[in-house]
Amino acid sequence: MKLSITHETVYDYQPVVETAQHMAYLTPLQTQAQQLHSHHIEVQPSPPGLSHTVDVYGNTRSFFELQTPHRQLHVLAHSEVTTQATSIPASTEAWELVRERLRYQAGAAFDAASEFVFASPMVPRLSEFASYARPSFPPGRSLLAGALDLMHRMYADFTYESHSTEINTPALQALHQRKGVCQDFAHILIACLRSLGLAARYVSGYLLTQPAPGTVKLKGSDASHAWASVYLPDLPEGQRWVDLDPTNDRAGGSSPGEDYVTLAIGRDFSDVSPLRGVIHGGASHSLRVGVTVEPLSKPSVSLTSQTQSQSQSQSSSLL
Repeated sequence: MKLSITHETVYDYQPVVETAQHMAYLTPLQTQAQQLHSHHIEVQPSPPGLSHTVDVYGNTRSFFELQTPHRQLHVLAHSEVTTQATSIPASTEAWELVRERLRYQAGAAFDAASEFVFASPMVPRLSEFASYARPSFPPGRSLLAGALDLMHRMYADFTYESHSTEINTPALQALHQRKGVCQDFAHILIACLRSLGLAARYVSGYLLTQPAPGTVKLKGSDASHAWASVYLPDLPEGQRWVDLDPTNDRAGGSSPGEDYVTLAIGRDFSDVSPLRGVIHGGASHSLRVGVTVEPLSKPSVSLTSQTQSQSQSQSSSLL
């Protein structure tokens, strides 16, 4: 399916911002399930330059600086991608064997995925997460079966509730209250897997949402979204990360579905915040974010109705 994505971010400052430096993660990835056709970013006030680099995880990040006083920052990113649904490859390796593979052993071959076993700024490894995950991982069960069961349980046990958490709400708090938004659910799922010694990473992106029957889809009504992926080392190279979306109870090989757009991957949200920056001035600010995902071609299969994704106010962050 060919999709057009528009991501608009507006900061209003009081008083003026004198100077600013910003970094954006707004360029969709090239993956097995996704082809990027075009992408451009417009910034107002216009910066003297906009540079792009690739980070350690393969994400494109964009840098710009503003040297003139301004009361508003307007960032508009537009992309066109083609996505496809991918099936989950067969994986039978027991989760305990995978855990042992990922442990450090002198003289053993290094697996880059082992980095995603450790705690990260927003995803701690704690016994509470291991306790919640353990019923999905009885002895001898395959890692894939356990991860899918954990995703199904989270979908049943947790309530999606906008504004029930903040962008910096600890994952443990969201686990205890059993409610949150997609960022929380992704962090919890990752924390559960890592707390068992397994590798899991954070995926940011977009989800094409469908209007209610008989209504017109509003511009800016879609959302930034987040999900997780688990590492299955017994699969062929290039197919070892399987995506899991506990918000919508959907999974897939390189993507949970063709209505998903993958933006960036990292250890957690702090690695791939869509927009962050350092400013001089602007003691207070308000934020508006609008995302529009529009199909430029019909989906190959009928899309299922989906739970509304992460609240717009949590789509961007400012350091």
